Amino acid sequence: MYATQMPRHDDPLDVETFARPEQQRRYIAAMHRIAAERRPGSPVRVYVSAAPKTVSGTNWQRWLKRITQDLPDGVELLHYRSAFAESLYDWDTLAGRLDGLVVIGRPKRLGSRVHVLGPVARLELRSLVAEKPVLLFTHNLGLVPVIDCKSQVMPPDEAPRLKLIAPKRWNRDSTTLRAALQALQPAAHGSRRPKLRRTAPDHLVAPFATKGR
Repeated sequence: MYATQMPRHDDPLDVETFARPEQQRRYIAAMHRIAAERRPGSPVRVYVSAAPKTVSGTNWQRWLKRITQDLPDGVELLHYRSAFAESLYDWDTLAGRLDGLVVIGRPKRLGSRVHVLGPVARLELRSLVAEKPVLLFTHNLGLVPVIDCKSQVMPPDEAPRLKLIAPKRWNRDSTTLRAALQALQPAAHGSRRPKLRRTAPDHLVAPFATKGR
């Protein structure tokens, strides 16, 4: 999918990113446009997508706290219980109000860079990845932009899951992560930002497409 850098020791995961340089440039430009269009005083809402078992687990509050710390100050975190507490699950309505998405998958094992998203999380990701910052939360690496991850659609066909693999040499100081966090930075009152046209970069329209699929 994204892998273009030469791996070391014949390890295909031994890269800093699975995105091609041009994809990174377009992604960063898109994130900068989002940041430039942010209206001063407008709320920034990020939804944390996690399986019910994860939300009910003993680590849930600790992970929410860590995600909050990794995101810019002032970002409002939403999740299933807070967003749909008194109503039925209506993702399409909520998605239009969101500024970003953090997905929490099931790790292959403790400390693994391989995370599997369930069918619902996969659809939530697909609905926002073309136009908003979408980040994978990993226990050992923190937040990783999905564009930097390798992806693989998994069975069953009637409810496919999504495997996301974070690169081995992921760097938290990466330009893609900095751009994504900038796009989620609430604009202060009195700040002046140029108006820019809202467009999604071409490579994000179908970020997980592969040739011949």
